[in-house]
Formats: sequence, C-alpha cells, structure tokens
Amino acid sequence: MTAYIHFFPLGNADTLRLDLADGRKVLVDYAATRTDDDYEDKRCDLPTELRNDLKKVGRNFFDAVCITHTDSDHCKGFGEFFWLEHAAKYQAAHRIKINELWVPAAAVLEEGLKGDARLVRAEARHRLREGKGVLVFSHPDALKKWCEDEGLDFEKRKHLIVDAGQLVPGFSKTGPEKVEFFVHCPFGWKQDQNLVVSRNEDSIAMHATFVEGQRESRLFMASDINHETLAEIVQVTRKHDNEDRLRWDIMKLMHHCSYLSLGPDRGVDETKPVPEVKWLFEDRREVDATIVSSSWPIPKIGSEEDKSDQPPHRQAANYHYRISEDRDGEFVVTMEQPTEANPKPFAYKVTALGIALSLAAPNVGTTAAASTPRAG
Repeated sequence: MTAYIHFFPLGNADTLRLDLADGRKVLVDYAATRTDDDYEDKRCDLPTELRNDLKKVGRNFFDAVCITHTDSDHCKGFGEFFWLEHAAKYQAAHRIKINELWVPAAAVLEEGLKGDARLVRAEARHRLREGKGVLVFSHPDALKKWCEDEGLDFEKRKHLIVDAGQLVPGFSKTGPEKVEFFVHCPFGWKQDQNLVVSRNEDSIAMHATFVEGQRESRLFMASDINHETLAEIVQVTRKHDNEDRLRWDIMKLMHHCSYLSLGPDRGVDETKPVPEVKWLFEDRREVDATIVSSSWPIPKIGSEEDKSDQPPHRQAANYHYRISEDRDGEFVVTMEQPTEANPKPFAYKVTALGIALSLAAPNVGTTAAASTPRAG
C-alpha cells in the first residue's frame, strides 16, 4: 500500500491524518471547527470526512490519535467524536475508538482545564492508571510525582513514556508500515524548570521518515512551538549528531504561520528568522519541498486581518513564499482553497520518487502544485 499525508481546511486549527503503508491510521490533532448552522463556513466538516474515510475501510477506530496539546484549536470536539474509556456517557455506538492515545505530559499534569481539554486529560489519566492504551511524551519530575500521588507504580508505566530524542515504539522503516517517528519535543528538563505549564512549548513535535522503494521521504510536524523552542530543538539535535532528523520534504508549518515561530520581531514586509530556525527552513529542506500552513488565508497588506496580532501573519508568509520560490518549492495554505463552502481535504502520497500531491491541488504560493512525484 501507499502512505498518504492528509491535510484538512479548518481555519486556524490543526488536524492531519497519516495513512500508513500497512493500513494503519494515525490522526494528529482533532479540531472540528466548522459551524453547522453557517452555510457560508468554508471549513471542512471534519467528523463527516473522518467517518466516511473509516467507513471505506470497514473500521470504527484509529490506531493512534495524537493530541499535540490541549488548546481548543487542536482538540475541539474531542468529547463529541471519540469513544472515551473513562466514562460510559462517551461510549455510544457511533463514536470512534482510539487504540492508543498520544499526549504530552502537560496534558496529564495541567490543572484547571475545561471542555474538551479536560476530557483529553481525563482520558489520558484513565489510560495511564490502567497501564495501557496511552503514550505520554516526556516524563518531567511532576509526572512521576503524579503517579506516586495516584498510588501508581511509575516504573511499571515507563514503557508508556517516550522522551525527546527517542523513537515512538511500534513503528519501523523496515516493517510493513515503512515509517518511523522521531520525537523532538517536549523536553522533560525544560518542564522541570517551569513553574507553570506552557502548552505551546510543551507540545509534541515529531519527525516522520517514510520509506518507499529505496527512497526516504520526511515530514516535520512541530505543532505550535515558537522560535525559542524550535531553536532549542535544532541545537539539541545538532549536538547529538542527528541532523538527518531535521531534513524535510514536507512541513506542517507551526502555529498557523505565526511570525513568532520564526523570530521575535514581526518585521514590516518579511519576518527575519533567528539563525537556528533559518538553518532549519533553508538548509534542511530538500529540493522542491512543500510547506503547508494550516491557517486562514494570508491577509492582504493594510487589511484589518493584517493588523491583527493573531496568525497568519503576512510577514511570516512572505518569508515562506520567498524561500519556497528560491528552492523550486511550494507554500500551501489550507484555507486558500476553491471558494465553494466546505472544501475537501487534500493529500500527499509517498512514492519511490518522493512526495506527490495526490488529490485536487490547493492554491499554492509559487507554481501550480505538482501532480507527479517530485524529486525531493
């Protein structure tokens, strides 16, 4: 089978689905942001799209669901869509099951959560208590203390924890799934230094390496981290001689094209990245690489959206447009799709020649999206 990487037009919200070569499905974030009573809402109907896809293959579950962090734009609708093991009220027949829930340690530890964020925490804590069906990313000292306070044997649950610099268990480039996931973030040591949870900076960042034929293709996913954490990832990865873990053919752009993921200053026309981030975006990208921004359309200069503090930021997009054009690549914005309401997801496939756009091409920031495999 062929592996696919699916993106969903959801405004400033994230959902990404990986269909692996062995048939397994991994969902990274779930944010059902479309408003059903607004016929002009151009965001896709996420629960319908996902249910239809699962129905095609005769299943009602995902092999893994990763909630990179518990901000609403990454978990909205979690409690309505999924079968949750911690309470019978979330176990109706129409709900979609999760074989393994992936969460950052912050999702287990943070107090005062409400709504879907609270349900993610409740489900992760339940599975951690049961000792199965969950994978926690990083183990700061507070996680060990939480286990002790719950009367749980932390040592017997260490197999449910994966740290930065490690591979996600159960996946291999040489297995039938033909992919491995390398964890870049969160850093347990950094969480130990913080007095409060920082959701964005303690979120999950991963690097996936796919194999098809004799070729490796790479996907970089960094949730909503800012330039400081991204620079730390680069520094730590280079220190450990793991620079291959920063190469990429396709990048799910962090934080909906925020300038803060590049550098501290927005800039007038273009955001200037800090040195480590510049190296990641310019020196680690492969030829013809694609950046996908999960965001609203890039604002026009002088518009009200352009004046907003909220992403997407035109200055950051201008940087991504320029470096993509300089390297024969593409910059794709999920909501810059055809104008009809409820646009459909689009996908890239992993081939023996590289990454290829699979479905109808979204609008792109340089040339038309490729319909054939790219050299990468």
